[in-house]
Formats: sequence, C-alpha cells, structure tokens
Amino acid sequence: MDLTHTFCPNLECLARGQTGQGNIAIHSRKEHRFICKQCRKTFTATKGTTFYRLRTPAETVSLVLTLMAHGCPLQAIVVACGFDERTVATWFARAGRQAQAVQEHVVEQPRDLGQVQADEIRVKQQGKVSWMALAMSVGTRLWLAGEVSEQRDLGLIRRLLGRVRHGAARRPLLICTDGFRAYPRALRETFRDPLPTGKPGRPRWQRWKTLQIAQVVKHYVQRRVAGVERRIVAGTAAQIEKLRRRSQGGPGVINTAYIERLNATFRERLAALTRRGRALARCTATVQAGMYLIGTVYNFCTYHTSLSCPKAGISTARTPAMAAAITTHRWTVQELLSFHVPPPLWTPPKQRGRPSRTLQRLVERGCA
Repeated sequence: MDLTHTFCPNLECLARGQTGQGNIAIHSRKEHRFICKQCRKTFTATKGTTFYRLRTPAETVSLVLTLMAHGCPLQAIVVACGFDERTVATWFARAGRQAQAVQEHVVEQPRDLGQVQADEIRVKQQGKVSWMALAMSVGTRLWLAGEVSEQRDLGLIRRLLGRVRHGAARRPLLICTDGFRAYPRALRETFRDPLPTGKPGRPRWQRWKTLQIAQVVKHYVQRRVAGVERRIVAGTAAQIEKLRRRSQGGPGVINTAYIERLNATFRERLAALTRRGRALARCTATVQAGMYLIGTVYNFCTYHTSLSCPKAGISTARTPAMAAAITTHRWTVQELLSFHVPPPLWTPPKQRGRPSRTLQRLVERGCA
C-alpha cells in the first residue's frame, strides 16, 4: 500500500487530489483502506477506478476487457467465460468512463503536436446512423481526441477541434483533413485568441499565425477514386512541407493516410464500425465508451511498429504514449483501468467584499 501517490478522493475535502502532503494514512491493510487525516474519511485502494466494489477479481475483469478492446464479440465472451451479458456490458461502460478520464487527464495536455490529421467514421446504430470524429498526432501516432454525434455537422467538428486545441501548444502546427467543408470554418474559429486592446468592448480575435491548414479532396467515379486534389487553406507551401517532413520524414505529399489507418484500427476493434456487418449499437453512450477504451488501449498498451527506435543495433518497441514522452513503459490493461485520476484541487469560493474569518481559515488549511 503505497502512500506516496495516494490522494483523498473526497470532493468535500480541502486536501483532495494532493499527494505528498502527509494527510494519507493506512486504515486497514486487510481491507486495503486508507484514511485522510484532513476530512477523517476512509476509502479503498480501488476508489475511482473500474474495479471499485466489484466482487470479480481484477485480473479476470482485465482479461475480459482486453478481449473486448481487441474486437472480441460480447456473445463469445459470455459463452466462453460464463458471465451474464449485462455484467460484461456494465464492465464495458465502467471501462469507457475510466478510459475517458485517463485520456482527458493525461493525453489532453499542451504539447508540441507537429502535424494533426482528422477524419470521421460512419457508425451504424439501431434505427439511425451516427458519426465518430477522430484526431491523431502524426509524429507520435498518438490518438488525441474523439467525439460522437448523430449529425455530421459543424458542431461535431467544433467539439473535436476544441479538444485538439486544449492539447496543442503554441508551436507551428499543421492540420490535414478531408474535403468536409465544415473544417476550414471550425479551424478558424477554434484556433484563435482575443487580441487585447485596453479599450472597453468586445476584443477582436486573431488566428494563430503558426497554424497551417491543408485539405485532401478525393474525387470518386462509380465508387472508385478518380483523382486527388490537395488544397492549402491557410499558410504557405514551404512551411507546410517543412512540418510534413518533420512529422512524416522523407519525401511525400500532403495526405490523410495516418488517420485513415487509425480508422481501420477502430473499425477492426469496434463492431458497430464494421462495414457491411450485422452488429448495431443501441445507444450513443456505448459507442463513446468503446471509442475511449479502444483509443486508450491503443495509446498506452499497444506497441506501434513504425515507432520502433533502434539503439545499438537493438530495435526498441514503443507505444504512442511512449513516443510522446507521456510514459516510460508500456502499460497493461489492468494498469490502465486502475489508474487514479485526481479530482480538481480545492479553490476558495469567489465572493465580493472582505472574506470572513472562517473563510480565511479554510483558505489557510486548503492552500497549506
């Protein structure tokens, strides 16, 4: 029972989410429970993870979710392992929420992305069709973000690019997309900052000067590609080629091949994305849970062949998270599902006027 990386998950505690403060102690080694000296609340070691209050061993749950994250059908797991279908579906939904929390806390942080590619996938649902938008960093093959919506419109692209911007540093950035007409407007509206003038009123917005935008438009004749048109929406050809070479390496052209390969991985592992298949998703939440579970397993638990780094004649395999310097080793699925995402730190409430003595004491305790 390690205390160095354990924090209090109680949202009403002043020391929530803080490690190394000396407020965590062992309450019961037999039950694997901790106690917070600040709020005097106890909690288990699995609090805030997929395995919280599950009677099935964590190794068995991890094995089942590993199979589902690699495309194993739910019915096959039910027959082979003897679990009820609703039990496995509950584990799958829990794993999706855990994976989303890990993705937002670990991956969606500002970093130099270099080149980003985005695309959408058609999702078959019971009685309707939805769309899944994905984005990835080409240099590290890291899956950055994803959004699911019933409409393939400007709102879907805005939400996707909003997540990409949240994880993008103010560095030269190339974004390549397909010919969907919502991308240029959404990119201009998302990657911009208010320009302060010191005058009252609404400030003007200024687009990122380091942003380069390119589109790859495919023309079809009888469902076959008859031609490819490459458009430069923003930036210069020289800067775009420089960013493309830095992320892809070697000669080439503007393309969306990397995000299309990622689409193939998602189609292989999520049954609702399979073309000409009979598997349908009943609700959008199931598709979103599968997207986050497959995406995080791809980022943290799967070696990528193109990311192997030869050292002294020995090829070192890496995951996209290792290539992006997020982790130093390949995570197991159980490690991913048991990762503790800290709650937001306590902040003093905003109020007008002089703070009371009670609030001052709370601030001193919470910020100590």
